[in-house]
Amino acid sequence: MALFGTDGVRGKAGEKVNAMAVLRLAMATGIYFKKNAKTNKILVGKDTRRSGYMVEAAIVAGLTAVGYNVIQIGPFPTPAVAFIATNMRCDGAVMISASHNPFYDNGIKFFDSKGNKLAKEIENEINEIYQNEDLIQSCQKTGKSIGRSKRIDDVIGRYIVHLKNSFPKDINLQGLRVVIDTANGAGYLVGGTILEELGADVVVINDKPNGFNINELCGAMHPEELAKAVREYRADVGIALDGDADRIVLVDEKGDIVNGDHLMGSLAIHLKKNGMLASDNFVTTIMSNMALDDYLAKNQIATHRSDVGDKNVAELMQKVGTNFGGEESGHVIFSDYSKTGDGILSGLQALAMLIQNGGKASEIFRPFKLYPQAKCNLNINNKIPLDKIEGLDELKAKVEAENMRHLFRYSGTENKIRLLIEGEDTKKMNELIEEAEAFFTKALS
Repeated sequence: MALFGTDGVRGKAGEKVNAMAVLRLAMATGIYFKKNAKTNKILVGKDTRRSGYMVEAAIVAGLTAVGYNVIQIGPFPTPAVAFIATNMRCDGAVMISASHNPFYDNGIKFFDSKGNKLAKEIENEINEIYQNEDLIQSCQKTGKSIGRSKRIDDVIGRYIVHLKNSFPKDINLQGLRVVIDTANGAGYLVGGTILEELGADVVVINDKPNGFNINELCGAMHPEELAKAVREYRADVGIALDGDADRIVLVDEKGDIVNGDHLMGSLAIHLKKNGMLASDNFVTTIMSNMALDDYLAKNQIATHRSDVGDKNVAELMQKVGTNFGGEESGHVIFSDYSKTGDGILSGLQALAMLIQNGGKASEIFRPFKLYPQAKCNLNINNKIPLDKIEGLDELKAKVEAENMRHLFRYSGTENKIRLLIEGEDTKKMNELIEEAEAFFTKALS
């Protein structure tokens, strides 16, 4: 059984992500980390889902069973967990979150001692350990070798200092009104705090998690409420986080949502102009609009594309030697400060750019025109390999004959197939996406 998807392990809490499976996965992960252990400490954080209590207890039990000492820090953003684990010299870290998924799902993300998400090869090795009953049994400790666990509550200050260090020292947020939507998730404590400490007039919404309202009609997945609040409070800009605060959606002063490709393109040019873009390279995924590539090319920035997932973006960033990349969905990586997407940190960089350029968000964050795209997400029961679906090659050829780009891919975290067609002829594009929707509905029914 393959445990890992595009971003760790994810599924319905109590079913795929159940106590027994999580316990065994934690033991398998601990066994793997033990091979290169230096401090014998692993950090565990989580978002605000009710099921997080169950998953956390199982992870702590599994890790201590194989001899690891565990540090629990409670609800905290995913990028903060990666940072704190490195800061505290842990052998690794575990984040309990299903990110943007509804409350009834949960998931587990793993980080190494340097704050990187685990490579696919390592995930495969952990999966093999998970299946090895003899190894699982033989690695369980007894007596004084069993690990211990402790909870610490004062790590938020470390992360706030880290975020402040990413912000230009010669400016502040005085005179800027910012609305931040924390999605009733892991960023509900730190999001508004850091903005206030930097001097902004802050309005915080959806910061009352109850275990079930994470991502519920709010945050990065539903920025309409943020847009309404920006207009209501006459704010200069709005920032929406998702459940584990590793992605950002920006809203301008008019209450209009800023496309992720627009945001990344603006930031890439800003970094280049200030001599802060390493090697004049930028990384995004196959999901981004081709207009982004063309815009950056005109400004002598080379664009490289990875598979979907900020882990894949980060790996390609290392290969091409750049310090900036991201996904149009909102995972933006400034690798000088974070090895993974960080919604709060990205928001601060966008605010710094806004101040330094002295304009309005609606002007600064829309520097080029996107090519038309049509997207569709279909719920499915079975993920039949795409190369096994009869007639798909003909459908692709039909799209390409119209000089359009297509992307048909299964979600790595949900039972969905994602369809995208991009081109300049909007009418023909819409006809083709409808045809694709009907094709896959029939083929995967």
